[in-house]
Amino acid sequence: MGNSKEITNVSKATIGRMPAYLRYLKEKEKAGERTISSTAIAEDLKLNAVQVRKDLAVISSVAGKPKLGFEIAELIADINRFLGYDNVTDAVLVGAGGLGRALAGYGGFRNYGLNIVAAFDADPKLIGTKINGVPVFDAAEIAPLVRRLNVLIGIIAVPKNAAGQVADALVAGGVRAIWNFASANLSLPENIAVKNEDMAASLAILSKRLAEILYNEK
Repeated sequence: MGNSKEITNVSKATIGRMPAYLRYLKEKEKAGERTISSTAIAEDLKLNAVQVRKDLAVISSVAGKPKLGFEIAELIADINRFLGYDNVTDAVLVGAGGLGRALAGYGGFRNYGLNIVAAFDADPKLIGTKINGVPVFDAAEIAPLVRRLNVLIGIIAVPKNAAGQVADALVAGGVRAIWNFASANLSLPENIAVKNEDMAASLAILSKRLAEILYNEK
């Protein structure tokens, strides 16, 4: 069973490592393994063994057994419970273009508790259609429809100039968390959780790292 610690008392770095642990443990479970040691996890994921033990202590009240390690199924259940993945969370997607289609078509989201129930777009050609099984509605209906669906998570995949208006509509509909794929800084109330995915910044970091590697190889 997981412990009773609140997620707000845990460092962002620890929370950020949990999905990697989860993927790894699921692969091990699929391969037929039943137990795992924190040392093995650390070696395979190239992490510090002490850090891994501390992370696992946060989400699991069951200490690893000498020589045998942790029960993989128990750890998976603990991480799911800790992150809230054991409850599928409905979300809406705004933007049914190329990126939106890719996001709607990614079946892996369900493994992490995300279920996209509706999409929105301003393009009349897309309204009334489906993208990977997700119905597309008029963007003008974001606030009322989101409120009716009682959805708390919104995903933004629209051009930069439309992101602010979309975010405001989502918040007006009752959304409390926004996953923003638009390259725009959103000005939202403090009680709205926002995660920005800045692809331009990520590419810049990747390009700089590549340049450093190539330079060191000369």
